Formats: sequence, C-alpha cells, structure tokens
Amino acid sequence: MSVRSRKTLLTAVALTAGLTLAAVTPALAGSGASRTTRAAVSSAEGDPRNVTQHVADFYGAYIDSVWATEDPSAAAGAKALRAFYLTAAAQKKVAAFEEKNHADGILFAQNVPVKWKVTYTGSGAGHATSRVTLTWGDGSTAQVSKIDVQSDLKTLKITDLKPAR
Repeated sequence: MSVRSRKTLLTAVALTAGLTLAAVTPALAGSGASRTTRAAVSSAEGDPRNVTQHVADFYGAYIDSVWATEDPSAAAGAKALRAFYLTAAAQKKVAAFEEKNHADGILFAQNVPVKWKVTYTGSGAGHATSRVTLTWGDGSTAQVSKIDVQSDLKTLKITDLKPAR
C-alpha cells in the first residue's frame, strides 16, 4: 500500500469516527425531541443509613412504578416497594385508607404526581419525621400536597403516613 493510500485511508477512518461520535453524542446525552419533556439530572447521591434519604428513595421508586402504567411489572414493583419500606402496621393502615377512599394510600390521591421532594422535619422517641411534598402538574396551575411520613430510626421502615396540615 502506498503512503498516499494509507493517508487517505486514515483520513477516511478519522472522519468516519468523528461523524459517528457527533451523531451518537446527542442521543447519549438525552437531547433532541425527548429533552423537551424530560430534564436531565446533573447528579444524584444517597446514603442508605439516612432515614430521610430512605423515605426519598421509597417515594422516588414508588412514583416511578405507579407512573409506568404500560409496564406489566409496575404493579408488582409498587407492591414489593410497600412490603420492603413499610412496617406491617403501616401497610394495614394504607390498605384501610385505600378501601375507604378508593385512592392510593401512599400518595393520598387517585393519580400520580409529576414531582416530589422529601425534607427532614424532626425526630424524637426513636422516630424521625419527613415531609413529602408532591407536585401535581406543571406551570402556574400546578398544585401541591404534603404528607408527613414517620420512620423508625433503627429499622428505617416507614411506620406512619398522614396528609400534612
């Protein structure tokens, strides 16, 4: 192979690699049409020992499960999350609320919020309380509801949930 042929081949390979990278990078970054409906998270972290983080992990995963109505495993996932994160007594209380109100006893609603936030509000007597803020909708018409979640400091299990006043 002549020197000129090798240079041409190497140039073609470099050009192809550059164009491929330029085409793939936006897709990997999540840009394009889907970016208008989904915001990228710049970072996330957690600590499995932190009681407020535990509540946040639960609500994040639970909302993801109930949001994914097309996924056949979503209902089983939500049920498994309840079993893992809630004490047996809290699960019974949630079930009683659902039976009486025909609404989700974790969200205290019949639909699914688009955003959630969890804030530590205090602790005492072996329990911690977190305030879960749920946002329903976007823009100026968005509504907010709040739930007080009590957790056992030793097991991190959720022991009680109630709408905040």
